[in-house]
Amino acid sequence: MPKQTFFNLPESKRQTLIQAAQKEFSRVPVYQASISNIVKSAEIARGSFYQYFEDKEDIFFFILEERTKEIQTNFMLSLKKYDGDIFDAITEMFQLLIKGLPNQEKGKFYKNAFLHMTHKIESSFSMIFSNNEEENNLEEISKLINRECLNITNDRELYHMMQILTTVMFRNLVERFAKELTQEEVIASYTIEMKLLKEGLYKRV
Repeated sequence: MPKQTFFNLPESKRQTLIQAAQKEFSRVPVYQASISNIVKSAEIARGSFYQYFEDKEDIFFFILEERTKEIQTNFMLSLKKYDGDIFDAITEMFQLLIKGLPNQEKGKFYKNAFLHMTHKIESSFSMIFSNNEEENNLEEISKLINRECLNITNDRELYHMMQILTTVMFRNLVERFAKELTQEEVIASYTIEMKLLKEGLYKRV
């Protein structure tokens, strides 16, 4: 997390530093990123950077968490839009991500994150459905979900169901970049997998 000195900066200076870092992480994955490039783009001294963040991983995961919060907000809006239908809501979220990724700096940032996924990066994305003590994300989302058509009995099962849905979404995002699939191809693949999950894999006779 950023140091308090970062939050004490004027908003314009915070955004300049974040944009400089996002530009670098859009160019290369975090392990190849250069603090020198970040501070040069932000027009600050290298020593100043370490007054705000511990290292490049620190600022990378701060940006990633901010992007995750944006996704979470959109997901909650979709849940309200579709009267709590989690399948329709997460499908819309996936489609918005896919359509918003190409030819944008933010899209390149996601591309490098997905193609060089680590457990820590995956955990950060999973915060969309986490039960954060400060924000109680899972509890808020849980209240919006219509459970009447779901085969779950408690919050624990709901959490694991959302983790499964998230895994399907992220795997398709990775394939979008790794295989250079078109929007249409990746959405078609995702739709098939979501249909299988929604209707069930076990044939009842």
